[in-house]
Order: sequence, then C-alpha cells, then structure tokens
Amino acid sequence: MTGVRLRSQAWLAGDDEVALEHRVALASAGLAVSRSADRPVIGIANSASDLNPCNLPLSDLAVEVKAGIEEAGGIGAQFGTISLGEDLMKPTAMLYRNLLAIEIEEMVRANPLDGLVVLANCDKSVPGALMGAISANIPTVLVTGGSRPVARFRGRPVGTGTALWRMWDERRAGRLSDADWAAFERCLSCGRGACNTMGTASTMAVLAEVLGLMVPGAASIPSGQKRGLTAARTAGQLAVSAVQAGLRPQSILTADAFANAIIALHAIGGSTNAVIHLAAMAGRAGVPFPLEDISRLGAAVPVLADIEPSGSGLMPDFDAAGGVPALLREVAGHLRTSALTITGRTIGEVIDAAPAATGAIRPASAPLREGGAFGVVRGSLAPDGAVIKTSAATPELLRHRGPAIVFRGYEDMLARIDDPALPVTPQTVLVLAGCGPVGVPGMPEWGMIPIPARLIKAGVTDMVRVTDARMSGTSFGTVVLHAAPESAVGGPLALVRDGDVIALDVPAGTIDLDVRPDELERRRAAWVPPPARHLRGWPALYAAHVLQAPDGCDLDFLRAPTPSHRRFVEPTVGRS
Repeated sequence: MTGVRLRSQAWLAGDDEVALEHRVALASAGLAVSRSADRPVIGIANSASDLNPCNLPLSDLAVEVKAGIEEAGGIGAQFGTISLGEDLMKPTAMLYRNLLAIEIEEMVRANPLDGLVVLANCDKSVPGALMGAISANIPTVLVTGGSRPVARFRGRPVGTGTALWRMWDERRAGRLSDADWAAFERCLSCGRGACNTMGTASTMAVLAEVLGLMVPGAASIPSGQKRGLTAARTAGQLAVSAVQAGLRPQSILTADAFANAIIALHAIGGSTNAVIHLAAMAGRAGVPFPLEDISRLGAAVPVLADIEPSGSGLMPDFDAAGGVPALLREVAGHLRTSALTITGRTIGEVIDAAPAATGAIRPASAPLREGGAFGVVRGSLAPDGAVIKTSAATPELLRHRGPAIVFRGYEDMLARIDDPALPVTPQTVLVLAGCGPVGVPGMPEWGMIPIPARLIKAGVTDMVRVTDARMSGTSFGTVVLHAAPESAVGGPLALVRDGDVIALDVPAGTIDLDVRPDELERRRAAWVPPPARHLRGWPALYAAHVLQAPDGCDLDFLRAPTPSHRRFVEPTVGRS
C-alpha cells in the first residue's frame, strides 16, 4: 500500500523461515501479514491501569485507534506500558518517567514497528512516553484520555488537586468539620481521567498538541466524550499517513516547536513541571533548551487561560472555549507559525482554521495577567537556576527578604511545620532541602511547603518558599522550585542555616543567600554528602545517572549523543 520501505519488512517480508516465524507470531495475535509485508505496523502503546485512574479512559480509546489504523490500511499492534500515576506511586511517579522512556524506546527497537500511537494521560505518562518515542524516532501520534468529570462541593465546582490543598489548609486551621472532610472525600471520587485543573497532565497534553504530535483540538477533550473516540480514530489514521510521509518526531520537534511550547506554557499558566519535561524532550531531540528561554520567550506573552490554579475555571471550560487552536490564535503573533505538525500542516495552518476564543480563554486584549506566567532566578542560592510560577504567586512577595527556616528532608518538614514553638513569622522564608533528583531520589512534588498551622489560623495564606523539589501543577503560592544544583550533590541549599537571610527578586531574576563568602566556604568544607538511599535496582541506577533539573532530570546516557554517533541503532534481525 505504500511506496516507502517499511522498517517492519526487515522482520516480516520474504520466504525464509525467519520471516515466516515472525508472520506466524503476529497471525497468532490475529494480525494477518502478507509475504510482501507492505502494510505498516503501528504500535499502540497503552498505559491504562487499575492503579492509575487518570489513565483508565485509554482502553476505550485504544479500540478506536486500532480501527483508525486499519481503515488507513495499517496493522495495529497493541502492547502495554508502565502506567505512571501520581495518586499512588511513591515516592513519586517522576522517579519512573525515564524508565517508561526506556521501555518505549526498547519496545520500538526490538519489534517490527513502523509507527507508534502513544496512549497516555497522567502527568509523567505523556513526557515519559514521548521521550522514548523521540529517541526511537519513528512516526508518533499521542492520544490523551482527557480530564475527569467536575464534582461540586458546597455548591461550587471542585478542581482536583487545587481544591484538595485549599481544603487541607481549612482542615488544619480547624475550619472544616469531620463530616465536611468526609463529604469532600466522596466528592473527589468523581470518575476516570486526569485532574480537571491546568495541572501537569492537562499542561503536557496542551504542549504535546502545540509541539505538533496530536490531532488538533484533541488535547482538552474531557474524558468520556464521543469526540474523544473520534479523535482517537483520527490519530490511528494519522499514524499510518505519517509513516507514508516519513514524518518523524525529530523532524517535527525543532527549536521552533519548543519555542512555541514555551509560549503556550505561559499563555495557559501551566505547570512548573513542564519546564523539566520540555527540557528532557528537547535533550532527546538534540535541541538546545537553556533555562533562560523560559523567561525570555514568555516575557511578552499574556496569560489567557482562566483555569485553576492561575485562574478560576476548569478544563471543560478551556475545551468549550475552543481548546488549543483557539488559544494559539490569540498568541499567533508570538509563535513560529512555520513549525510542522504530524498532520503535515503547519501550526500556522492549524491557527487559520481555529475558532475564535471565548469564555475561559481570554482575548489577548483582556488577559488574565500580563508578562507571562513564569520567572527564572539565579544567584548564590541557585547558581544553575530555579523556577517560580508567578501567575500563581502573591505579587507582593516576588520581591522579599527574610530569615530562613530550613527543613532537611520531607520527614523533617512534616515533623516540625506545625510545631507551635517553630520560630516563624510571615516574613520567614521556608526552605526544603534534600528533595531533588538525586536526594530522594526522584524529585517529588513536595515543594509547596504547607503554611505553618499557627500562621494559617492567623490568616496568612502565602509565604516565600525555596526548594530543590518540584510541586504539583495544581499547586499555588510563592514557591521557588528546582533550585540547582540540588542539596544532595552539594548545591547551596545544603549550606543554608536557620536565620540566614534570603533575598528574592523575581523581576530582577535573582535569588541570593546573604551570607559572607568566607562563611559559606567554611560550611562547604565541612559538608558531607548524604549516604545513598538505595543500593540496588532502578532507584540506584537513577540516582547514579540522573541530571539536574535544568537538563530535564533525564539520565545522562539517554540524551541525544554527539553527531558522530547514531542516535538509535536498529537490531540485527534474525532467529531469536
């Protein structure tokens, strides 16, 4: 059916005993292959799991993907993948993102696949699978499962994640009864799908569409809608046409595509986690991704998505307002419109067909916020940089000086944060160290340090917080995240002591520790690296090879090699 040489033909074409054996293997799964093997084989990587409610809608969508592949003349071969869910995985799904990327890359390397449809939904599932697909570099389309239904509590819609943090503060302050807390728990069990705020899952779906790897308009379709089934079938068809056209991830994911993703990240007021994931994906594609691009490219971009936690609406409102195409139409003047998509069209052509933004997507003339959604700061406390979500921070705290209280790890923070004797005031800077990529390992979403209960009861709703950890995309507050280098490898956070003055100036791009250089050198000389937490298995391999946050927390041996080496070596096909 196609004039292109198919990768799968190395396994399946011919009359020898090896090709016959391979065809029989597929025929046993109900996948008929002729001796010419002229139909592209499209892998359907499905991460649905009962341990991950975010990804449960994907099984229904996989059926439609396969139908679309077959309608377009291809062969759909489904296989399961690791399912990375934030709800249950400890210490964090982020620890396993790179393992998923390895799995996808190696499944492609080892099997007769010409193209790939990735079914993913929860936070780390999308970037992890795409990282593997970028390295494998066969035509790839992403299908996401959408956001879960919106429940109501006390007569108001509930944004998953964001509402939980707010209700927990109410509970800690003694303003939420046992009965209300139980009712809130029942309310949160509202169905399958990802968080319905602009958390990491929704952010990564939006950015994948902007990067050109999805059916236009599909990223925001809520879970369970018939439109999602239609988009999944279209994705299957696109995978076949992408094989025929030779549209590979590394030809789509150019510097212009990543610039567009950064611009869209600001416009949606998305998750800080996306900064790490974009850096990791760019590293797989061999595209430079300096941290300063986050602030440089976003400085003039308005925040337009009126969606929690930066705004007030939820993801179904974003979808009803026109979704990604409508958003891009509003920021078209900032975009690189010649960037290519998996459809064969450019982003500019997608914008030309986009509806006008309404409702929860504000017009550029009346934004939710001017000047972008993120800031990047550097200084003596974070020489390699740190990130803050300014659109979810308190403006008055973006310039701040205050004494530090330092927590050495999550357990230390939990043990002391609500101690009535904790010497804390609203001016205190809360520091959480030892929770970066190496330190835990995995860099959990522990960065939104709770406001001490004594201050919550006094009406304090935000404080400056600094950490080498991440925070959930559904979180909010004046939190400086991803401080690099992290504490566990000897970064400056390891040297901070209680009472040290920290100076934050987000508009100026600085964060400094106001301690004499000779005193810092004395502390550095006395510093001892923490003992390894893991001696075997994946966590030990991860801690030994993980890069710091500005490089996306990928493993050092998984990034794009130098040009003198092939990025992806095909296996020798013969008898197994």
